Amino acid sequence: MTTRSGTVNDTVRQVLVIVAVVSVIVVNALANILPLNGQTTGAISDRFDVYFVPAGYVFSIWSLIYLGLIGYAVFQALPAQRTNPRLRAIGYPFVASSLANIAWIFLWHYEYFAWTLVAMGTLLVLLGWIYQRLGIGITEATGGERWIVRLTFSIYFGWITVATIANMTSVLDYLNWSGWGIGPVAWALLMLGVATVIGLGVTVLRSDWAYGAVLVWAFAGIAVKQSDTAAVMLTAAICAVIMVAAIVLALVRRPALPTPSAA
Repeated sequence: MTTRSGTVNDTVRQVLVIVAVVSVIVVNALANILPLNGQTTGAISDRFDVYFVPAGYVFSIWSLIYLGLIGYAVFQALPAQRTNPRLRAIGYPFVASSLANIAWIFLWHYEYFAWTLVAMGTLLVLLGWIYQRLGIGITEATGGERWIVRLTFSIYFGWITVATIANMTSVLDYLNWSGWGIGPVAWALLMLGVATVIGLGVTVLRSDWAYGAVLVWAFAGIAVKQSDTAAVMLTAAICAVIMVAAIVLALVRRPALPTPSAA
């Protein structure tokens, strides 16, 4: 039986999630429309001489993420989902992740680049926590929880995985880090390898095709963007192919999963 106090707490959480989603979308949009501090997010990125950067069209994935987050906000606000234990578990971590997202935007636009790593790292950790609490690849889900909530956070987590690595390379370039004598191209190849290993782990171990698809999208975009640098282009293309193979393997070997409890 749900107590009045429990109902109020759930309602507050549901409202805060809606506010968080709206805030993230509005801040990210205005950052480029105004633009914030007189420069767009992409224009700042273009200032760095790094190779772990995809073509501009790849960033359109944010539209898909925002659409998914809107769906999540609406779904979790439904009366039938008020006491959903998984949505309860991720509500406040999501609000915190939204604050990290917004903080990153302001730090990036006002050129506190070193601090952007803190914001991005916090966002990545919180999304990883949400991913775990949702039980993606561990328990089965149906309906809206599977196709709206889980799918959205798989895509979001996948993209922030890539974005964190890209953010790190940009900040190191800003700090004029010598790379221990290793050239920027070699570092890009290393980062592609790291991203691929992480992607393989999540995609195969969690049978998560959506997470893997995000990495395919990012790697293909890097190959397009870095077409003048053969080593990076070829490596990115190979990484994309490897991730496609991982997705196929994950789908073929997807195990039967237990259904999570309803309360």
